[in-house]
Amino acid sequence: MASRTAITTSELPDTAAAVLAFARSRRQVADRAEAELLVAACEWADLHPAESVSDAAAFTVPGGGEHEEPVAGPGAPLVAELCIPEFGAVLGLSTTATKQLIGQALELRHRLPRLWRRVQAGDLPAWRARRIAETTIHTGLSREAAGYVDTQLAPFAHRTTVSAVDRLVDAAVARFEPQRAAAEAARGAESRHVTIEDQQVSFAGTMRVTAELDLADALDFSAAVTHGADVLKALGSEESLDARRAAAVGELARTQLSLDLAASPPVEEVAQQPSRNQGTPPAPARQVVLHVHLTEDDPVARLEPGTLTTLDQVRHWCTRSHTQVVIKPVLDLNEPIVCEGYQPSPRLREQVILRDQTCVFPWCTRPARGCDLDHIVPREHGGPTSTANLAALCRRHHRLKTHSAWTYVRTGPAAYTWTSPHGHTYDRDPAGTEPG
Repeated sequence: MASRTAITTSELPDTAAAVLAFARSRRQVADRAEAELLVAACEWADLHPAESVSDAAAFTVPGGGEHEEPVAGPGAPLVAELCIPEFGAVLGLSTTATKQLIGQALELRHRLPRLWRRVQAGDLPAWRARRIAETTIHTGLSREAAGYVDTQLAPFAHRTTVSAVDRLVDAAVARFEPQRAAAEAARGAESRHVTIEDQQVSFAGTMRVTAELDLADALDFSAAVTHGADVLKALGSEESLDARRAAAVGELARTQLSLDLAASPPVEEVAQQPSRNQGTPPAPARQVVLHVHLTEDDPVARLEPGTLTTLDQVRHWCTRSHTQVVIKPVLDLNEPIVCEGYQPSPRLREQVILRDQTCVFPWCTRPARGCDLDHIVPREHGGPTSTANLAALCRRHHRLKTHSAWTYVRTGPAAYTWTSPHGHTYDRDPAGTEPG
């Protein structure tokens, strides 16, 4: 009866046709709201133009160096870096996600005007247009090439696939930037990679690995993994083929690490060295350093920077062959520590990192171990270098706090209240962020 009352209160119809009509109307309302949000993002950018390129919001390009790229492509206006977080905060978005939103809005309005008009007319969902804008931004298309993509895609954008967009972008580069197209073809081999997503550990203790290899290397790797899986089955493993292939990758890695290829002695010296079969133990192939937080009678362990696993999984890691285990004591997070100088001691720094876990700015999730330690009350204003006056801030939000009107106070052991330049407040603790 209570459920029926809730449906009546929300005015949800009770026939199939009416439900579909209701859902479609709400989808149209949501699409309209998303289109209006893009307008608001552009207006916010217009109100906060960058005074120079160095003050403009940008994305840091991975791969080394300090190269940055603007949030939108050539011809779109620059927007001040320091205005980004406040717009994101009222939407509950991270600074990076807000840069993407504002950049995509500017890209559509200034470089993809046909798509922009379709979105504002209500016949193209904003998410589809934003997906296209994201591609044209980060492929660095010239204005001419972006205009070509806009002209070609606008009539069909409501049903265009991601792969079709990518192909059209490649065609635009070839058509309008032939030298770049040739250079990218020559650099094709550099697209190879092996990526280990070490910040995303599942509860089961697994981690995602992706790779793009040379064809011959990929085939050799496949053959080696298949062979390893067959060996594990012959040794009695009852796991699935996929699980055995995954385990075989680990065995390959540990075998490789146990070979001291970088420091191999001359051939004539090998015969004089004792054989491992004569009692010399193999060198440990890997070291596991875990920051594990335990609660009495709780079978779940928390690993930095906040992932969870079971005690059995930790025990399994530590008892594997070729694994060297280093046990480090955990600091008392409630102990008040004070240092005389500006720089915190290693012990104080470790305490703050373990306490805060991540950057403490609203909605930021950057691990604290890679953050700066900020004096909440600045040192020049009498703030001590202490447990109570230090907090983990990533470099971006440390700069924001130092050079803008954002302020914050510590309200608990790992709890903070932030105030934006326009007076909005946000409560932040290890559980997340809540608007004040």
